[in-house]
Amino acid sequence: MWSNLPFELLANIFSYLSPDSLARAKSTCKSWHTCANNSLSWATLPWRQYPPWFLALPTRNHGHFICAHNPINDSWHLLPLDFIPYPIRPIAAVNGLILLRETTTTALQLAICNPFTRQFRHLPKLNVTRTNPAVGVISLDSANFQIYVAGGMSEASSIGGGASYEPSLEVYDSVHENWKTIGSMPMEFAVRLTVWTPNESVYCNGILYWITSARAYTVMGFEIRNKNWRELGVPMAERLEFAALVQRNGKLCLVGGTSDAGACIWQIEESNNWRMIEKLPQELWARLFGGKGRWGSINTRCVFIGGAMCLYRDLGSGMLVWRKCAENATKWEWHWIEGCGTIKGLKLQNFPIKGLLLHPYLASSSFLLNE
Repeated sequence: MWSNLPFELLANIFSYLSPDSLARAKSTCKSWHTCANNSLSWATLPWRQYPPWFLALPTRNHGHFICAHNPINDSWHLLPLDFIPYPIRPIAAVNGLILLRETTTTALQLAICNPFTRQFRHLPKLNVTRTNPAVGVISLDSANFQIYVAGGMSEASSIGGGASYEPSLEVYDSVHENWKTIGSMPMEFAVRLTVWTPNESVYCNGILYWITSARAYTVMGFEIRNKNWRELGVPMAERLEFAALVQRNGKLCLVGGTSDAGACIWQIEESNNWRMIEKLPQELWARLFGGKGRWGSINTRCVFIGGAMCLYRDLGSGMLVWRKCAENATKWEWHWIEGCGTIKGLKLQNFPIKGLLLHPYLASSSFLLNE
């Protein structure tokens, strides 16, 4: 009976499988593999309502692989990156794909990959060669996205001038597949985006935000439609030992912590005032600290996706996930996930990681096939 099912009916059945179950179904036979690849839309799959996977990528020379946590059965998996031809560093997740930067050159060179389908593609070179700019991503729909690059240091002039801060912004559009310079910025912003801003960005209500990594923290935003820059203050800006931006229910939020007050989450209101909406439970805060005294001493990092946020330290330590409750989408709840020490009997050393949250995309991406 299964071999005689109409293609459309089989595709509909596949659409209700979780990512790990779908992967097993794809490996059953050539017909099922073709059906899963050609008929399933990442945008409409019901399993996007499942919790996202956490991907841990080494930030230093600890290997060319990803440790991926499956939240459905609480298991870790090893994903080799041997299909990528050079060392990379992850920047962000977008539409089930990973935005990367090449680490063999100081100038920014970007690429995209899907670690589940082992697809990889270089992106074109920027219009202006830049070192250490801020990078932000915007998902336009299920298939298309934009990448924004702001600030950075430009190359030294061939006639003897030294490198200088680059007060411009350019954008890559996956539809047109090219870079376009779209505006300038105050030189002060260019300096801060280059020196004090990590690559984590948040897009919310038409504005792309970055937070400075130096205390006192501030937030810089770029209004996409009118190309204006803005600056926002941060609650407890001079006291916070850790701060990161996230998006929750369409609102810009800030996660921050101090050793005496714990961790809190604030939400920006229409008046540009911050309102506290959540405080990390004391027992989870102590568990995340692991006996260390300050947020800065444990190198706390944060990553988010629609419907979930994760606080983490390194591969071997546990992590905290704050996500929508399955029974009540308006309620969010905290979950503890154990760190990764072994995968299928293979013992792993603990090392620093860059964490990403995404919903696995198991079909071949047409964008990654266009290079």
